[in-house]
Amino acid sequence: MSATSSPIPFTGFPFPKSEYHKRQQNVLKAMEGAKLDALLVTAHHHLRYLTGYNGQGGYFRPFPLILTPGRAPTYVVRKYDELAVRAESCIDNIVPYTHQTDFAKVCADVLRGYGLRAGKIGLQLGCWNLAPADVTALQAQLPDIIVADATRLVPSLMAVKSELELKAMREAMAMTDIAVRTFQASLRVDLTEVEMAKIISDEVARAGGELWTSSTNILFGERTRLPHGLPTRNPIKNNEPAFMEIGGAKYGYASGIVRCAVLGRHSEAESLHALSVEALDAAIAAIRSGVTAGAVDTAARKVIERSGRPRAFRHRTGYQTGIHWGGRGNLSLEPGAEDILEAGMTLHMPVILFGESGRLIGCSEQVLVTDRGAEILGTTPHTLFCR
Repeated sequence: MSATSSPIPFTGFPFPKSEYHKRQQNVLKAMEGAKLDALLVTAHHHLRYLTGYNGQGGYFRPFPLILTPGRAPTYVVRKYDELAVRAESCIDNIVPYTHQTDFAKVCADVLRGYGLRAGKIGLQLGCWNLAPADVTALQAQLPDIIVADATRLVPSLMAVKSELELKAMREAMAMTDIAVRTFQASLRVDLTEVEMAKIISDEVARAGGELWTSSTNILFGERTRLPHGLPTRNPIKNNEPAFMEIGGAKYGYASGIVRCAVLGRHSEAESLHALSVEALDAAIAAIRSGVTAGAVDTAARKVIERSGRPRAFRHRTGYQTGIHWGGRGNLSLEPGAEDILEAGMTLHMPVILFGESGRLIGCSEQVLVTDRGAEILGTTPHTLFCR
């Protein structure tokens, strides 16, 4: 009797193949405007956006998606992960490599096969998942290519969401709202951060959702001095603040939010939070299609400067969201940013302030840019929760 293997369940990509084809065509059109002969997409969240594959195997070396006008996309991946990529991506043309040292040669062979021994090749030089050694290795294989920085090309297209993407982000936001309500309902003396995290996770799971766990920050008391902190066994005491940054997830799309609370009373936290609310409201009021990212940042920053505490605000006002929590090369709401906001963009806007004691307190919203202004995606007020 001959043994037969069972078919692997198809996990698949979340959207219709036509959605990914449209995204790829938009990239090719942008490449034409940038006069690129080819583009190697290597950032994991950009690959997920264009293929559906989550990039789990990409720690080995880059898994570039090679886009060239007039040809089907080619995905260069590690042989070990080839079956997973075929099962979870919409790409048909997959070229594998086996060892790390094979990466540059196999990529170069694909480009040479497309007649690109020379030409202008776009690389995501300012994104994660591409090391300087990867670039020099490719250049050694193809010494006549011109490397162009294409860091902003894909994220500029990802910034404006389709209806399918907005549906995923709204569903993720519904889980974020459950997480916030659970956080507020569960806060009590001697509850630890890890206990709170589990209560929230269990409640979201009961609702059939999931959290973006790698970016979950839950901090109580003195640990609110940390900008980013995973939950520990630290308990909250009476008259102490609590800080939470958390987000629901759907198909890799994250809808994060910041909410704070005070158990009892805490004058510094209450004062900081009131200022953060005022600045956040001013920034949201400045949002509409056609304004610059820098103008929105200025609206928040003016409120804080008028308060006489300009050093309390030590970061940007917000950033582009979507697949993944955020990424290098994405649109950023920061001083002088000239990116023009467009209807359909989604932004996370955390106005988190430093107090004299070093504690961080603030609030945020996840917003959708519209022609009329900003639509807040969440349903939980950004007022300070006090118990």
